Amino acid sequence: MKQDRFLIGILAGIGVLILLALVLFFTRKEDKREYMTADSPEAVVYNYVLAITNDDYKKAYSYLAEKEHKPSYEQFRQSFFNGSIYSDNVGVDVGTAEINGDDALVDLDMVYSPSDPFSGGYTNTDRAQLVNQNGEWKLTYMPYNFWAYDWYQEQFK
Repeated sequence: MKQDRFLIGILAGIGVLILLALVLFFTRKEDKREYMTADSPEAVVYNYVLAITNDDYKKAYSYLAEKEHKPSYEQFRQSFFNGSIYSDNVGVDVGTAEINGDDALVDLDMVYSPSDPFSGGYTNTDRAQLVNQNGEWKLTYMPYNFWAYDWYQEQFK
């Protein structure tokens, strides 16, 4: 008789935990990140990465510098669809900017998630390059996972 009560108590406890987990899952708030005012190199890099993360390629494209051999919007967008650029397994921590006149470098920590359950993730440091064009900071380089520009430049050399 005591074992039956004990078992019923354990099952009731498990049921309460499952119910609590379901309530927490369905009432959690989505992580809605907002764009920053694009008045600094760091903000432009942050907005560019956020736009790509949100699949807003038109907005991401607007942060690219006007340079020779800049890909068209369709070429830029297609590079994400055909897998030339794969940013799903990477997070970006935007660091500080080093501004030298109309040029800027922004420190980035690229945080790569593991591709399987037996591997650990890793972090790689890199830099984004920007130029000030007509009073606005525009990207001239981002690390590979977020960038199609170099491929297009190589095609036209």
